[in-house]
Amino acid sequence: MTASRGKASRGRVLLTGASGFAGAALARSLSDAGWTVRAPLRRPVELPSGSEAVPIGELDAVDWTPLLAGVDAVVHGAGLAHAGPGLDETPYRRINRDATLRLGEAAAGRVRRFVFLSSIRAQSGPTSPTVLTEEDPARPTDAYGRSKLAAEEGLARLDLAATSLRPVVIYGPGVKANMALLLWLARSPLPLPLAGLTAPRSLLSLDNLSGAVRHALEADAPLQGPFIVADQGPLGIGDIVAAMRAGLGRRPLLLPAPEAAIAAALRAIGRGDAWDRIAGPLAADPGRLVRRGWQPPVASTREGLRLWLSSPGHGR
Repeated sequence: MTASRGKASRGRVLLTGASGFAGAALARSLSDAGWTVRAPLRRPVELPSGSEAVPIGELDAVDWTPLLAGVDAVVHGAGLAHAGPGLDETPYRRINRDATLRLGEAAAGRVRRFVFLSSIRAQSGPTSPTVLTEEDPARPTDAYGRSKLAAEEGLARLDLAATSLRPVVIYGPGVKANMALLLWLARSPLPLPLAGLTAPRSLLSLDNLSGAVRHALEADAPLQGPFIVADQGPLGIGDIVAAMRAGLGRRPLLLPAPEAAIAAALRAIGRGDAWDRIAGPLAADPGRLVRRGWQPPVASTREGLRLWLSSPGHGR
């Protein structure tokens, strides 16, 4: 088997979701580490040199058996993304639970490792009054979180070395949703009334996510069960925007303001649903994964935001 970019080959990994925000970064990271990536895709995307693109149809109708031929490990990142309130349980169960378990059943007895990209929402709602750990009871509050938890539980019942990673909100190049909104605010030259938003929020850099996935694949012993994945050092929204502006070479320019005024402003621009996700706390402790040998390449969220936005291509 040809090694990726001149490095010793670690084997072939089936990576689903390689066309997405996190999946594209994982494809590059795994290829750089010496894995040969086989990527089932519904639409053509650019993959790292040496990768294998395999066209597929709907995720819940894939015959996984031929795609698993010669595969050493699976990273399953494809699924129905969190779309907020409004969708009922059915599509989430069909894509995030049932399709995941069909892949797990096909992989059982065939692969050395199976890494499932779950979500912190399998464990908690959008806020938590305490710092989350895996020892806390899982209490998802919406269809998305319940479908991810059901997939985790189903995989744990299979004859499979399955690791379920529970990432918090991820940031990095190509970020979308609420993190994209915060980046838009950080790029604004105007003072922002965010100094009072201090409730701690855990974030996760793409580099740290990639490192966690590689650790789950390459650790000496399988990491079975759920693992929270987060940067060290949760920050309040004001500090997140200040760190972004530092990466952009700008002063923080943050002012205090009543929370009610901020909530009203978000509603005025059609982002009222974002309020709970930025005003309340959601800190998560990655200590269990660290104790199992994970060494995050990015030391903290503050450092990760600075490195991301000061890198070439982002400008000042």
